[in-house]
Amino acid sequence: MPQKRNDIPAEAYIAYVRSLANDAATVLLGGALHASLSATVYINTEMPAYLWLTLGLIVASVSRYYILRNKALAGSDLTVSEAAKVEFRYSIIASIHAAFLGAFGFFGIYLFPDDFAEIASIAIAMGTMISVVGRNYGSPRTVVGATLLSVFPIALGLVLRADASHFVLGLMILPFISVILKSSKHIRSVLATAIDEGNKARKLASRFDRALNTMPNGLVMFDDAGHAVVANHEAAVLLSFPTPQHLLGRTLKALLLRCVAAKLLTREECLRTLDQLGRSLKEGGDSKVLVNFANGRFFEFSARGGEGSLGVITFEEVTQRIEAERQIRNMARFDSLTGLPNRMHFREIVDNVLSLGDVSRMCALVIFDIDDFKQVNDTHGHPVGDGLIFEMATRLRAAAGDKAIVSRFGGDEFMLFFDGIADERELASRLDALFVSIGAPADVSGHQLRVSASAGASVALAFAVDLDSMIVKADLALYKTKADGKDGWLLFAPEMDRAFREKQALKAELRRAIERGDLRAVYQPIIDMKTMKVNSCEALARWTHPELGEVSPGVFIPLAEDMGIISLVSASMLRVACQECAKWPDGIGVSVNLSAVDFQSRAIVDVIDKALRHSGLSPDRLEIEVTETAILTDKVLTRSILEEIKAKGVGIALDDYGTGYSNLSYVHSLPLDKLKIDQSFLSGVETNPRSFDLLKATVRLAREMGLDVTVEGVETMQHLKVLSDSVRPDFLQGFVFGPPLPASGIVELAARNSVGIAAPKQSRRAQG
Repeated sequence: MPQKRNDIPAEAYIAYVRSLANDAATVLLGGALHASLSATVYINTEMPAYLWLTLGLIVASVSRYYILRNKALAGSDLTVSEAAKVEFRYSIIASIHAAFLGAFGFFGIYLFPDDFAEIASIAIAMGTMISVVGRNYGSPRTVVGATLLSVFPIALGLVLRADASHFVLGLMILPFISVILKSSKHIRSVLATAIDEGNKARKLASRFDRALNTMPNGLVMFDDAGHAVVANHEAAVLLSFPTPQHLLGRTLKALLLRCVAAKLLTREECLRTLDQLGRSLKEGGDSKVLVNFANGRFFEFSARGGEGSLGVITFEEVTQRIEAERQIRNMARFDSLTGLPNRMHFREIVDNVLSLGDVSRMCALVIFDIDDFKQVNDTHGHPVGDGLIFEMATRLRAAAGDKAIVSRFGGDEFMLFFDGIADERELASRLDALFVSIGAPADVSGHQLRVSASAGASVALAFAVDLDSMIVKADLALYKTKADGKDGWLLFAPEMDRAFREKQALKAELRRAIERGDLRAVYQPIIDMKTMKVNSCEALARWTHPELGEVSPGVFIPLAEDMGIISLVSASMLRVACQECAKWPDGIGVSVNLSAVDFQSRAIVDVIDKALRHSGLSPDRLEIEVTETAILTDKVLTRSILEEIKAKGVGIALDDYGTGYSNLSYVHSLPLDKLKIDQSFLSGVETNPRSFDLLKATVRLAREMGLDVTVEGVETMQHLKVLSDSVRPDFLQGFVFGPPLPASGIVELAARNSVGIAAPKQSRRAQG
């Protein structure tokens, strides 16, 4: 279908053609008037020409009416081509009708002059001009045809009468033709503009309506009187109305009361919302109100009003946002695993509690720590560790009840705050009962775990509570509890602070000693059972403090582990031991202990390689001693590191066997050369058959696995006799052969035994 006709938009052209059919009955009325005038002239003049004109006018008007009654014009799907056909037929009949009117005037003025006919023709001409513009403006060809064929013959007749008055009158009629044509064109232009603007307005309204009813937020507009004049579909849905039209005409108060009636809002919430939104609509301000609906949904209402403009209220559901914000606040304040208040929220709760009540009351703070929790993680995995933490949190919360504020401070550490205790005796009673409640074994994911905890406590009057200070004191008491054997609690005492400060000072001295190289090594001989001669020596770290004198390894080695510098101690001992062993006779090797921390990184391989390279010591004279704890911490990484060390020719011994899990099931998968049995296996071996059988079976199993065996802690001749007569391990180590010696002492010992010193002993694996 063509979009335009004669540069007129299709919609405008169709509207023009439809306008021809407006009040189609007037066509019959006009035709009847024209025919009546013609018949009147016929009666007066009895000239047959007027009779034929009368009949022609009747037929033409009826034909025009018939065309305008075409059903196509009334249909909503009228096309441009159909409209063009109707217009063409109509213009032909209208032109014929106009020609009859023009002939009527020409006859009455010039061919058959008659006074009545002349007046009637002039009247018809004037009426035709009006009707042509008013009715037929939509069809330019009809206007042109009707105007020229009806008016021009009259003007021609007047001019042909040849007298001055008629001639002037005839000429004066001619300009009206131009006026009619221009007026018709102007009307068409105005109508075209109106139609175009109307189409634009409808499209804009359609777009606005679509945008309004597809927006995710509800919207209601209010007039100056406060009545809703615009509402969208979302507003109807959210406010439980069937359609947006049901909101129109209602006030904001009526809309909110409807929500109250539907039990979506409480009356109090309704009044609060109405007050804030209504004030914005009246005063012209902006406001936002969060409304909690009774069904658990949240909506945020925004109002904007102003004088001389529509007030607007928009609202959207923000339930998910509110829930997310609530969850974020919860995550920021509570521990995700246990649901207990975290460190920050614990402080907020305690501060709030302390601000209330009697300021002279006594308060207590207790720090709980699960004993050997790292071992649970290392042995059973972190999921089981998390389960144990959750179980401990549950037990603490149940045991403390409303009498204490329970918090998880992080890791396996918990904190309790008791508000308003009578004295220290009451605190002791509460904590003793608490330890009884939490001490039962726990079933975590099928693992039966012994629950043991240590605690430290501090007390203060409410008005003098400094939470940070109480935490420090309780932490010192906890440290003392751990040092005294765990599984209990202690109340802070001033001497704990002194001990802590001394320990911190000792840590600083130890760091400086390591940096200056003040640590030295002594060596405990390891004796070959067959030859009873020195086979190798174990390097032991020693530290002589300038003021305290000799500091026990049992003191400074744990300090180094706490400080995270134990690897520096290991590196120092490797360097010194390799340098000094390189000066010993070839038949004597050296073994160096490494910590579990050393096996958390492959850097230890480079440390060993560097120590061997700088000292020039043969790798087969160096032995690395590793504990069960180091192996079990990360089996895959530890195995990989041990294999790299083994590939360099360095021997590897499992140290202190019997102090850990004493399980040989994992030993065969590791690149070990030697098993060092802890001295605890010798306890009662000379008198207790079970101890003897256990030691002997362990030695036998190790040998069957291709491992050399060293028994540590040989301190008496009875031990030596049992071992040499019945057990017969490969190597012996202990004070029965003398105390640890400096490097020079090992050289002297080797010199005294130069004739009997055994040749370098290969491991059973090497022999195999």
